[in-house]
Amino acid sequence: MGGLTEAKLRALAGGRSFERGLGYVDEVSGVEFRDGWIRASVRGTERYEVELLLGGGRKLAGTCDCPYGQEGNFCKHLVALGLTVIAQEADLPRLRKAARDRTRGLEAWLTGLSRDDLIALVREEAADDRSLRRRLELRAASAHGDVAGIRSHIRELLDIGPFVQYGYVEYADVRAYADQAGQAVAAIRSLTASGRAADATALAQEAIGLLASVVEGVDDSDGRLGQVGADLADAHHEACRAARPDPEELAHWLVTHVLDEAADLTDFDPLDYGDVLGERGTAALRRYAAEVWQANRTGWAEKRLMQRLAKSGRDIDTVIAVHAADLAPDGHTHLLVARELDAAGRTPEALEWAERGIREAEDLAGVDTALVDHLADRYTRTDRLADAVTLRRDHFAARRTLLTYQQLRVAAVAADRWLTEREEALELLRADVEQAGAYDGRVLVDVLLDDKDLDAAWQAAHEHGAHDGQWLTLADQSRPTRPADALPVHLRLAARLARETGNRAYEQLVSLLLSVRDCHHRLGTPDDFTTYVADLRAAQKRKRNLMRLMDDCGLRLAKPVMLTSSTRLSVVYG
Repeated sequence: MGGLTEAKLRALAGGRSFERGLGYVDEVSGVEFRDGWIRASVRGTERYEVELLLGGGRKLAGTCDCPYGQEGNFCKHLVALGLTVIAQEADLPRLRKAARDRTRGLEAWLTGLSRDDLIALVREEAADDRSLRRRLELRAASAHGDVAGIRSHIRELLDIGPFVQYGYVEYADVRAYADQAGQAVAAIRSLTASGRAADATALAQEAIGLLASVVEGVDDSDGRLGQVGADLADAHHEACRAARPDPEELAHWLVTHVLDEAADLTDFDPLDYGDVLGERGTAALRRYAAEVWQANRTGWAEKRLMQRLAKSGRDIDTVIAVHAADLAPDGHTHLLVARELDAAGRTPEALEWAERGIREAEDLAGVDTALVDHLADRYTRTDRLADAVTLRRDHFAARRTLLTYQQLRVAAVAADRWLTEREEALELLRADVEQAGAYDGRVLVDVLLDDKDLDAAWQAAHEHGAHDGQWLTLADQSRPTRPADALPVHLRLAARLARETGNRAYEQLVSLLLSVRDCHHRLGTPDDFTTYVADLRAAQKRKRNLMRLMDDCGLRLAKPVMLTSSTRLSVVYG
């Protein structure tokens, strides 16, 4: 494998997996060398099977059955095998020749055995290897068309009993159980291939039920049983295509299965069976689905099945009926109906449903905001600007936030009514502030900042309070015109950050120091800044990263000298 190098391993795995693979080299065992590929086992959380393959053009690839490898990644276990191979590179020709010789020797020996000796050998190995014996028994039952025997074997293969410890199958044993369950899938497929598709269909349905009954007792963190379930679903579909079961009976089973707990495990979609159901089966499918939905109109699975079938048949009225039977109090379901009607080109009905959702909402403060946005957009598109403003005003009155204020502003500006609407909105916020304990004024500060009304924002912040982020925004926006007001804010926030450690705090502190410097520059008091930074550096001198960052930003001492009491040290600040 001349294309195998450490550099190629690192490029495929990435630095992190490569470095982690170094620690697994000693866990590699059972290395098998063949022309073009190398296999081995690597012990990690459990024992994993790995394979390196050198394809055409010296392209390197690999597979591993660990969770990360199953996602298609070149994992640390593959790195460990690759490093092992590189370490044995000089010995590879001999190892490959030895592997070929062993294979040829085994084949020659088996070919030379008599029939009786070969049977005796198989019996001996099957007696010692339970898994081999089970596979052979299953193949024998399939060859003889022994459906009862196959059913018995499938039940045994899907039984978690031998793997259970402490009441469930632990994570470390799931792979072994999943491998065993996979044999049941193979047996069902072999029945279909041998012309017994009807039996395969019945056994697949039974196996799906058995797997669903044990899944709660398995720690399937890696989704191995999900793969077995998907394989069973495929085997069932294959068998149905070959057997052509009664369409109505199949439709009934599909509906029943989609509604039981196994549905998530196998991820069945009844619509995939259209090629088997035909018109009669599809009609039965819709009929059975309607019956189960009528019996439980709020059931999630029942609703989903009905909607999928209705959409596939372009039956928009049925889709709406399913939604209408279980309306959410926040208007979300009304929005879904409105969107369906819009997509169908039934715009007036869509608008009516959206408006109904707002009217019927139990609390406009808790209404689905997407519904409000949808309806406001429809009003705007149809030039009903006054209705859009009314909707946004009512929503703001119920949920007084910066976002609802901004949305009201957009609607009111479009309708040329912002001055009036703004004053009314601010009066609501100020009234809230006046209710002791009910409100602290931060939303009022936010909306005034968003309106760029700095004078009013300063007043609201001083009278009703603001959080640090608002004070900083106020100071930053006001620094060019109100440096005397901005400076105390920056100094207060800087004093707080000076008590913290960590690079993030240092970066924020230096940013504030630059703002402080700008305030002093605008106020014509650079000497005061010189004294402030000198004192700060003296107090924070142990914070080396902070000192370096201040130096990088021009906040450094020119040289230590004796100065007057007003300017004790010289600092570069310009």
